[in-house]
Amino acid sequence: MFKLIHYVFFTYTIMIGVRIIASWFPSTQRQVWLHWVASLTDPYLNIFRRFIPPIGGVLDLSPMLGYLVLQFMEPVLINLIRKCF
Repeated sequence: MFKLIHYVFFTYTIMIGVRIIASWFPSTQRQVWLHWVASLTDPYLNIFRRFIPPIGGVLDLSPMLGYLVLQFMEPVLINLIRKCF
């Protein structure tokens, strides 16, 4: 069970990383697979975009904040589950 939670968090973290790297290459924005990744990560990242809008209209810090929150929440969630069972 804990490995499944880890894999879910790891996969989502990788997807956010892909979004960050793909944003450096404008030609990738038309790729179908990137639209799929965006559709899965945007709802989560939009939470942070409400509080921290893009700086200068182009520098979006929400993926970095989202990454940090994921890194913090994974051990918290695992510890909560351990205590419940």
